[in-house]
Amino acid sequence: MPDPNGFLRYERQLPKRRPVPVRIQDWREVYPPAGEELIRDQATRCMDCGIPFCHEGCPLGNRIPDWNDLVRTGAWEAAAESLHATNNFPEFTGRLCPAPCEAACVLGIADDPVTIKQVEVEIANHAFDLGFVRPQPAPAATGKKVAVVGSGPAGLAAAQQLARAGHAVTVYERDDRIGGLLRYGIPDFKIEKSVVDARLAQMAAEGVVFETGVEVGRDVTADDLRDRFDAVLLAAGALAGRDAHDTPGRTLNGVHLAMEHLVPANRVVAGLQDTTPIDAAGKNVVIIGGGDTGADCLGVAHRQGAANVIQLDQYPLPPSARAAELHPWPTWPIILRNYPAHEEGGERVFGVAVQEFVDDGNGNVKAVRVADVTVERINGVRTVTVAPGSERDLPADLVLLAIGFEGTEKQPLLEQFGIERNRRGILDADITWQTSAPGVFVAGDMHRGASLIVWAIAEGRSAASAIHDYLGARGELPAPVNAMSQPISA
Repeated sequence: MPDPNGFLRYERQLPKRRPVPVRIQDWREVYPPAGEELIRDQATRCMDCGIPFCHEGCPLGNRIPDWNDLVRTGAWEAAAESLHATNNFPEFTGRLCPAPCEAACVLGIADDPVTIKQVEVEIANHAFDLGFVRPQPAPAATGKKVAVVGSGPAGLAAAQQLARAGHAVTVYERDDRIGGLLRYGIPDFKIEKSVVDARLAQMAAEGVVFETGVEVGRDVTADDLRDRFDAVLLAAGALAGRDAHDTPGRTLNGVHLAMEHLVPANRVVAGLQDTTPIDAAGKNVVIIGGGDTGADCLGVAHRQGAANVIQLDQYPLPPSARAAELHPWPTWPIILRNYPAHEEGGERVFGVAVQEFVDDGNGNVKAVRVADVTVERINGVRTVTVAPGSERDLPADLVLLAIGFEGTEKQPLLEQFGIERNRRGILDADITWQTSAPGVFVAGDMHRGASLIVWAIAEGRSAASAIHDYLGARGELPAPVNAMSQPISA
């Protein structure tokens, strides 16, 4: 039974971030561990609603009121068990998910929503610290083998589910370490890689085999996979970056895709290389794109010692609170989202579009020419209109394009399997998560397009359940709960 007055006695409160002057000197996570009293107070604000809309907001169907009340009463182990029942990696989502569950919190109708994401990550932290996270190897092997291509959240979630069901699972990763974007795409100030390594150790103890430095389609072919495995899951993400090819000056030195900046920066932090070829130190940096990836570039630029950073967004400045007439509760609201990197410095400019990258005369970018714009949807078509006479130049020694992704990359493996990307650059699947190639399944961003980490895990779990059913194995996997598929049991 929840505390019926909890939301009246406690206001929404997050733990204080590490001071800006301190944290920009290192790459450690922005948030220190929260005190137990704070988290229990915040969990007490949960009303255990008759219809918990937070369930609908979360693609994983997390049992949020259940583990909130367990935290309130100090039952941390039971809370961890409830949390892990629907989410393989709450230590990832608690750090990285934008929390659509909080946007759907009933308390948010007339008050500030429960700090669901913060409670989640602290349950996960306690679970590791207190030894609640233990390997769960299958009691018996099925004799079936599954290959998972890609080691991001979707691939890892599927691999863990399948291994626990008794299948022999091998995860292939083309990079030198496991984790996909968790490893090299997301900076350590958002998730330290020791957090990823701790979960990978559990999975290895459960029997998952990790093969790194393997580009499937070249080092291992589709025929090799069919010979060695009974099923294949494609979970290689949607890493084809959206570019600005049509913008004059795009080929100038100093204009880069965001991932060309983030990946080597992460490798330097990991001690895998001494320097990065794209360093913001002492430079005027312009970041194009106002989303998560742009904020990641902003935080990295600060830590590299940029002289000045400007982040551009084509859309107008959004409201600071939900505009109920446009985005009524419990839908996801379009509001101004301030990431920790924004309080570290830099300037944000809204309602502008790049017209040209300006040459310094030697093939290097020296400025970004922008103009004020309005963005409208006319007859169903997104239309950008430039305001006459609004052009001006912003000094720039380094330009980072963080304008999204265009789907999964072109790769020999797809051709070998006879699978084509659709018009969105991703792979189609039937209701059993199977592609047009028999026995070959797809999940995560490779199927959905660039999306949230919770969707990746949810799709990985659902695809694992479908593969388990396809293999005709006995027993049941934990039922996936999300808006895209029904639970599939063997």
